[in-house]
Amino acid sequence: MLDTLTFLLAHIKLSSLLPPSAREMADPPPPPRFDSARFQRGDLLEVPRTLFTHFGIYLGENRVAHLIPDILPVLTSDPQQVQLMVTNTRLLLGVLCKRASVRVDSVEDFAYGAGILQNAMDRVVDRRPLGGEEVARGAEQLLGGVAYSLLWNNCEHFVTRCRYGSAQSLQTQQFCEGMKALIRDRRVVVLTALLGLLSLVCLGVSSGTALPSLLVPFTLWMAS
Repeated sequence: MLDTLTFLLAHIKLSSLLPPSAREMADPPPPPRFDSARFQRGDLLEVPRTLFTHFGIYLGENRVAHLIPDILPVLTSDPQQVQLMVTNTRLLLGVLCKRASVRVDSVEDFAYGAGILQNAMDRVVDRRPLGGEEVARGAEQLLGGVAYSLLWNNCEHFVTRCRYGSAQSLQTQQFCEGMKALIRDRRVVVLTALLGLLSLVCLGVSSGTALPSLLVPFTLWMAS
C-alpha cells in the first residue's frame, strides 16, 4: 500500500503539500504568546484538539519535540521542505500511509492556537517521571522518521516512553474500553442482526451478503 501511494504522490507537486501562501489563507487569529520561562527542559506538554490531545516534550529555548503523522519525508529528503509546518493534507496522508516523524517546532507552532497543559499526566500515570535532562535527551535521540499507528504508536506513546520509560497511551486505553463496552452491549448485537437481514432483503441472498450477516452478529453475541 505504501509503495502504491508513494508512486502516486511522487507525481504530485510537493508544493501542494506545503503551507499555502498568505494570499490563499484567511487571516488566522494571532497565536497566543507563551511564557516559555515557566517550562523546564524535559517537561511533558499537551494541547487539546477537537477529537484528541496532542503531546510533546519541551527541549528548552522555545522548542518542542513531538511525533506527528507526515507523508512528506517519504517523498523528499530536503530538510528545508520537511521542516516547514505540517499541513492537514500532509498529516492525513501520513496517517493513511502510517508514517510519521519526530520533529522539533516552536511552542507556538506546537500549540497551534490552543492552551498548553504542563506535566498534567504525572498525576494519572503510575510511574515516576525520569529526570528532565534524561527525558529531553531521550526525545532528541528519537528525532526523525518513524512508523505510525493511530492506536499503537502515536504522539502519546512517544512522550510517555521519554518521560516515564514505558510507552503507553491513555487515549488508546479509553478507546479500547469504549469498544469493549460497545461489544458487550447486546443491543448492538440485535441492531447488527437487523441490519444484516435488511441487507439480505435489499441485496438478495448470496455468499457476499449472507456470510457477513450471520458471522458478524454471531461473533458479537459470543463476545458479549
